[in-house]
Amino acid sequence: MGDVKRYNIRMAGIGGQGVVTASHILSNGVVISGGFSSLVPFFGSEKRNAPVESYVRISNQTIYEIGEIIYPNVLMIFHPAVITLGKSYTMPFYMGLKQDGIILINNRNPIRLSRDEERELEEKNAKTYYVPCTELANEIAKTDLATNMAMCGAISAIFGMPDIQSLAASVKDRFIGKGIVVSGGTAALDSAIEKKFAKKQKLLEANMKTLEASYQFVIDKGWAHEDTQPLEKPLAVS
Repeated sequence: MGDVKRYNIRMAGIGGQGVVTASHILSNGVVISGGFSSLVPFFGSEKRNAPVESYVRISNQTIYEIGEIIYPNVLMIFHPAVITLGKSYTMPFYMGLKQDGIILINNRNPIRLSRDEERELEEKNAKTYYVPCTELANEIAKTDLATNMAMCGAISAIFGMPDIQSLAASVKDRFIGKGIVVSGGTAALDSAIEKKFAKKQKLLEANMKTLEASYQFVIDKGWAHEDTQPLEKPLAVS
């Protein structure tokens, strides 16, 4: 099988960003690609701006663990407020991060951290990637509701898994096939998104383009995993 890949991911964001949807899409994409995954979403009240976390395990080998991830080796921060305003159930935001961990933050520029925070992350030898996912979502899909698509595309390129085609298939399954079970709050968000787009096909097309943009952003920055395949043609939406 080659090298073992195993990522224990803690996603943190605020309500309305589609954090839980992103965890489902990433997890299902790994399964579609022939890998293994388990996930557990965690949130208090399902409302906009409330803290949301989701725990996702992905690997190219069998996964036996389920439940909350106390010691992640990957953090996906969907909103700067998770760091700057403490909008998170886990404080500080990097609590439990393993040595040589990966941090993906949705922001164009580095966020100013305290001296102690910088020191602790240096001691962990954490590698931090800043990708302007909300900017890409607004620019390409014309809505910040596609931020989660950009986060999925970026982390796929950083990991080299799932491959972009499997991730795209998972997005189709989520928005067209309805193969992923959603909560009441997520279903309400779906309804809001669909009202913005006259047809689901247009919605899917916008999501795919956002996925492509963040995936290519990571490649262009030279941050992609050696297993990441170049995006040779637009992702199919039919």
